[in-house]
Amino acid sequence: MISDPLDSLIEQKVRDSFAHQSFMTLLNARMETLALGHAQISVTIDERVQQQQGFAHGGLIFSLADSAAGYAALTMLPLDMEVMTAELKINYLAAAKGTLTATGRVLKPGKRLIVVAADVWAELDGTCKHIAAVQGTMVPVKT
Repeated sequence: MISDPLDSLIEQKVRDSFAHQSFMTLLNARMETLALGHAQISVTIDERVQQQQGFAHGGLIFSLADSAAGYAALTMLPLDMEVMTAELKINYLAAAKGTLTATGRVLKPGKRLIVVAADVWAELDGTCKHIAAVQGTMVPVKT
């Protein structure tokens, strides 16, 4: 459940990891909310991350979803573990402008594989639109 409490040490580990992820920093992405098995990341679409028609580039959408899903998985692992993406599949549902928010969640935790999902929404002028759906697999790794 999204309201499940998150251990403060795990939360700090996840937020520190996000702060050290240079690609998310480059995008000016923000870690919004964290809960056990859930992570939410947002970014404002600006001219640096648009495709030729002025919409959010698909690579931006994919990267945001990947990070949200990965950090959702990381909330469920012990302090001495990290996570890496093994595979992701994305469905782009609509073009996007405004602010993107990716919400990642764990569908099935495991010792060797963690099945994850993420939804990406775009908000512009008070209107939200579902723009992408992702499902994939994360692999826990020792630090």
